[in-house]
Amino acid sequence: MTPLIPALGGALVVGGLLAVVLGLKPRPIVVRPPRRRLLRSGPGFDRTVWSVVGGLVGGVVIALLTGWVVAILILPVAVVGLPRLLSKSADAQRIGALEAMEEWTRSLSGVLTAGVGLEQALVATARSTPTAIQPQVARLVARLRARWTTEAALRAFADDLNDITGDLIAANLILGARRRGSGLAAVLEGLAESVAADVRARRQIEADRAKPRATARWVTIITIVVLVVLFASGGYVDPYRSPTGQIVLAGLLTAYAGVLVWMRRMARGEQPARFIGHQARREAAR
Repeated sequence: MTPLIPALGGALVVGGLLAVVLGLKPRPIVVRPPRRRLLRSGPGFDRTVWSVVGGLVGGVVIALLTGWVVAILILPVAVVGLPRLLSKSADAQRIGALEAMEEWTRSLSGVLTAGVGLEQALVATARSTPTAIQPQVARLVARLRARWTTEAALRAFADDLNDITGDLIAANLILGARRRGSGLAAVLEGLAESVAADVRARRQIEADRAKPRATARWVTIITIVVLVVLFASGGYVDPYRSPTGQIVLAGLLTAYAGVLVWMRRMARGEQPARFIGHQARREAAR
């Protein structure tokens, strides 16, 4: 147990430094609902922090029980990193947002067909907005009610969506706000059809990308189960109990994690550059 005392002390120091950093980090004042679960309402303790703390505590317990000091480092990284590396990519979320944009654009086109002005139509669609883009549309309506100019509110709306398809929608709405013509509804209807075709294409691509991720997920699960069984059996992993063996084990696991990171980057699609909004202006100035 004597070699484990420095390891336990190091883990406590790391935990203390983490608590100090979280305590000194400035945080905005957020008004929360009165009824909320305690684990979700701790200021500064988001899901990642809880995962790190839980992994660190689990690593210390494993090190004390088995002598595997390397678990203090490996377990927190695995708890935080593996779910992110093996989860669905951000492209799946973008597809959901695209579907919401297509539905909202089609709804806005229908409201404009009834002869309502653009600003009134934008406010009218706030209640029926799909969940994926409801916060962005709500902020757009709030800006219009706060007497923002329509163009400024739409440019901020494009920044909130942060997608080239959102830029296309905002750009057409800005042109409609400038010209005040009667053809905006037809333009939005055609744009909705284009977005729907884009969604279908992206879904096919995402389905192909999901296959290697599923394979990697199952391989990782099987590997973890095999490692747990081998560690429980004892004799096979005895060479890894020495300090040199634990360094080798950490290197092998790091290489495996590097392969997962490489695979995820290969499956990540490049997003087209945006052309409207404050973020696009800053990127163009670089």
